[in-house]
Amino acid sequence: MSHFAPLSLRPPGLAWAAVVALAAGGARAGEPEGVRRNWFDDPFVQVTAGLPACPAPDAPLLTEEQMRREAHYRAERGTSCYQAGRCRLPNAYLYDKEIAPRVVKAITVDGGFVDTSVWIAGQRRWVWLKGCVARAEQKTALEQLVRSIDDVEAVIDQLQVGTATSPAPYRTAPPR
Repeated sequence: MSHFAPLSLRPPGLAWAAVVALAAGGARAGEPEGVRRNWFDDPFVQVTAGLPACPAPDAPLLTEEQMRREAHYRAERGTSCYQAGRCRLPNAYLYDKEIAPRVVKAITVDGGFVDTSVWIAGQRRWVWLKGCVARAEQKTALEQLVRSIDDVEAVIDQLQVGTATSPAPYRTAPPR
């Protein structure tokens, strides 16, 4: 009779160690409390800039307090697709740095979006489209294009037609 060790669905120890280290890390020396940073290095990229009056979306910035609250939730949410057998990587957030450049390339190569101002944000295989398009059909075309990219699980359309909508359908960047 042979005995097999049970299959562990937990991600490798390094993934958990990274989350713990990130959550434990403090603010940078001399950094005032409440400063917002992209703690998780989530992709956030402006892809096109054809409508300069388009309100810029806010980047995925968190205070240290917000990051600490988010860390456990992200570890749990990120590993659930791996545990369910829907992801080849041990955490859905690991795909984001691969997906973002492919989205940028697809939108740029398409050539049909030069008269738009579009930003993308990515988290756990989801891509948010934010910004402004010149025509309503560009919203649909962008969503379909991004949805067709490998490893993209969901596309969230937060685009507006034109630049005059107020408020924008996304959180905007604070004034400089």
